[in-house]
Amino acid sequence: MAVYTDISDEELEALLTRYDLGAPLAFKGIAEGVENSNFLLETERGRFILTVYEKRVNAADLPFFLGLMRWLADHDYPCATPMAGLDGELIQSVRGKPAAIVGFMPGLSVRRPNARHCREAGEGLARLHLAAQGFPMSRANDLGQSAWAPMFQGLKDAAEGLKPGLAATISADLADLAARWPKGLPTGVIHADYFPDNVFFQGERFAATIDFYFACVDALAYDIAVALNAWCFEADGSFN
Repeated sequence: MAVYTDISDEELEALLTRYDLGAPLAFKGIAEGVENSNFLLETERGRFILTVYEKRVNAADLPFFLGLMRWLADHDYPCATPMAGLDGELIQSVRGKPAAIVGFMPGLSVRRPNARHCREAGEGLARLHLAAQGFPMSRANDLGQSAWAPMFQGLKDAAEGLKPGLAATISADLADLAARWPKGLPTGVIHADYFPDNVFFQGERFAATIDFYFACVDALAYDIAVALNAWCFEADGSFN
């Protein structure tokens, strides 16, 4: 279960005194997710998600992530809206860790998307790129092409252990990508983690995008490439 920080009733009540969300009615941990502790929270004002950000998230990036989500929601894009506290801040603290409460988004992710789902997801991604235009903050893509070779340096032995010669193959691919990486492509805010589990549907219609914690500014085509890899390959590795 992806709850790394348990929240007591007393801690929840103390946190909610910093918001105008009413009294808590229900509260439970959410199993999905691997980065943070997530809870489904129901209060007198509605349903929300409480996230406690764990060590893998750089707290310095949270103003960008949460500010972007608020910007998108204010520009009619369906994503979870961060709730401001009574102090006007989107980031609060629980047990010394940063935390935020966002609105609950209806819909379900699909495990086996069909062609209609893919079309709808593509439209949802295009809408995201358009809605994000004008967002005043910026964040570099710390998992972009320039980070791949340094990231792989410490994994060469592991690659060889999986398959002899794999390390050399990956190193050659990384060098080829560095030499041929396109320049001057249109850039903007991208989601950078547009996998099926981060896209909600109602039936076969796009409903919302969640989990903006890899969002950054990079080539818009990078987002499309991530989506193609995430949505368009079968379990056996074949491209569909």
